[in-house]
Amino acid sequence: MTLVRPATPADAPELVRLRGLMFEAMPSMAGDLGPGPWQAAAEAVLRERLAAPAEAATMPAFVVDDPERPGRLASCAVGTLERRLPAPGHPDGRFGFVFNICTDPGSRHRGYARACTEALVAWFDERRVTRIDLHASEGGEALYRSLGFHEHSIPLSRQRLIND
Repeated sequence: MTLVRPATPADAPELVRLRGLMFEAMPSMAGDLGPGPWQAAAEAVLRERLAAPAEAATMPAFVVDDPERPGRLASCAVGTLERRLPAPGHPDGRFGFVFNICTDPGSRHRGYARACTEALVAWFDERRVTRIDLHASEGGEALYRSLGFHEHSIPLSRQRLIND
């Protein structure tokens, strides 16, 4: 049985470590890896958002502790809750976004990512979120489809490039 738990602010450094591993697996991120200001900024955001009281939480995160390495996380799933104006099909205006599902390479193929993602989806369901979006990697697509995710309209997006 996989023990999933909500992440706490103390998990922030490990969540950032796993996020870095996720980026390493993305060919499009190859040139952007390595130490940089994003890690400290991500850790600060996680500490702040994970400290929010349950009723005000907007960045849910679920983790599995590494059973072989105390103090390390084996896997995580992180998302955000956004409140938009209500609309037909979205009476409460609650939308979710999943953006950080990662398992440490030494802990893969044990069901940890599935367990964390199921906990995250259940968290969204408890809050009556009517749509959850994510960008799937090729390796994660089968998992997400098995949990009910499917194609949706592709929105336009704009990215502002930042030079450090």
